[in-house]
Amino acid sequence: MRKRIIWIAPLVLLAGGWLYARSKGVEGLAWLGLPAQPGQESADEASGPPLPPVERRGDTIRIASFNLQVFGETKLARPDVTRILAQIVRHFDVVAVQEIRAKSQDVLPRFLELVNAEGAHYDFVIGPRLGRTSSKEQYAFIYDASSIECDRESVYTVDDPDDLLHREPLVAGFRVRGPPTSEAFTFTLIDIHTDPDEIKIELNVLDDVFRAVRNDGRGEDDVILMGDLNADDHHLGELGQMGYLTWAISGVATNTRGTKLYDNILFDTRATTEYTGRSGVVDVLREFNLSMQQALAVSDHLPIWAEFTVREDSRPRSIAVRPRNKAR
Repeated sequence: MRKRIIWIAPLVLLAGGWLYARSKGVEGLAWLGLPAQPGQESADEASGPPLPPVERRGDTIRIASFNLQVFGETKLARPDVTRILAQIVRHFDVVAVQEIRAKSQDVLPRFLELVNAEGAHYDFVIGPRLGRTSSKEQYAFIYDASSIECDRESVYTVDDPDDLLHREPLVAGFRVRGPPTSEAFTFTLIDIHTDPDEIKIELNVLDDVFRAVRNDGRGEDDVILMGDLNADDHHLGELGQMGYLTWAISGVATNTRGTKLYDNILFDTRATTEYTGRSGVVDVLREFNLSMQQALAVSDHLPIWAEFTVREDSRPRSIAVRPRNKAR
C-alpha cells in the first residue's frame, strides 16, 4: 500500500503547563511556529520538591504500557480502583498510558497525587485530546522523576495530514538518572492506541511513524513503540515486517479476560541492545487477589512491561541479530 510521508508536529511542554506546537517535516522542512494551546497541562518539575539522590537497587529499569480503559472522573472517584492503579504505576520507571478520557485537565494530576502519597516522585507529560468523534482520548507518560528524566522539549504529537490514524501517537524522550550523562541510557517512546475498526490501515502506517520518529533529527537510535495495538504479534501488518523489529510480548494474553494479545512493546534489536530479554504481563487478578469483576473495574487490559539496562550499551552493533526475538 502506497502511503504518503508522515510529518511530525512537536508539542513542546512549557514550564507554565502550556503546550507550544512546532511542526517539522520529515524531509527537512524548516520549523514553523504555531500559537500556544491552552489546557494541555503537565506537572512542572522545576516547581516541585527537590528530588532525592538516586539509590538504585539494580542496574535496570522497567518500561510499561497500560490501557487504563476510560480513565476519567468516574474511575478516579473509586478508591478501590485508584489504589490498585497507583500501586501498578509504582512498580515501573515509565508507564505509557492510553484512554485518558476526561474533559477536565486535572484528572491525571489528581491521580499522581495518589501515586505520590507514600513519598514517590512520579511526574507526567500528556498530549492533546484526540479522536474523530465526540469521545476524545489522551495519551500520557507517567515516570518516576527520581530515576528518569524527561526531555520536555522532545515531546510532540505525530502530525497526520492525511488522517490515516484515528489518534496520532504521542512521542517523548527520556534519560536514566544516576549514571554519568555520557553513559546513561536514553530512549524515545511512542505511545499508540489503534482504532479496532481501522487496524489494518493503522498498522500499515505505524512503520512509517517509527521511521519518522527515528529520523526526526535528534539522533536517538533507541526508539520504542508501545501501547494498545489491537493486534497480536503475528498480525502487525507492515509494522511487523520491518527488518530487525522485535516485540517484547508474545504468546500470552494482555486483556483482563485472558483471551487476546492486544498490547505490545516494539523496538529495533540492532539499536536497542539495552533490552535485557526480560518482559511480561502483570496478572492483576492474581497480584491483587481480585475477582474477574473487580479486575475489569480496574481495566479490561493488563499492564505489560519490558526491562532495559540503565547504561547505554557500548558494544559494537552487530548485523547478525535475529529479526524477531520471543519474550522470555
